[in-house]
Amino acid sequence: MTIKKMIDQNHQLLHREVKDVTKFDHSLRQLITDLEDTMFDKDGVGIAAPQIGVDLKVALVDMEEDGILQLVNPVITFYSEEMETDIEGCLSLPDVFGEVPRSVKIEVRANDLHGNIVEMTAFDDIARVIQHEVDHLYGHLFTEKMTRTVSLEELEEMYND
Repeated sequence: MTIKKMIDQNHQLLHREVKDVTKFDHSLRQLITDLEDTMFDKDGVGIAAPQIGVDLKVALVDMEEDGILQLVNPVITFYSEEMETDIEGCLSLPDVFGEVPRSVKIEVRANDLHGNIVEMTAFDDIARVIQHEVDHLYGHLFTEKMTRTVSLEELEEMYND
């Protein structure tokens, strides 16, 4: 089990597009294992390689009972016009929360661990997390899309009701 350190929110890697994965080998599998260990250690629902200082387009999404979605070189090819605003946070921005509008349905094209192209459609919460993580791969933080900051006190009130 390898838990990686999260890089600081001001690190340049979080603010630029990272590189495509070109080698589908043991190092990619190790990166995915490290990301998974780190995500679970930090109680996250998603994580992207740049968050641990790795300059590659790799992200994971915890789909709970359906397992871990591994996204290598993901591209969102379709965004629904229907949007929903919900509260987001980020492992790279501890204690920062805000309302973010996102498409409720997306289509994604990515590679699997062997380099094969896979396509999927995602809805609702999974679509939201995928959009958040793919944004990381292109240098965008959720705060850029946030329409309103939500305080820790507000967040606690919402979840205690």
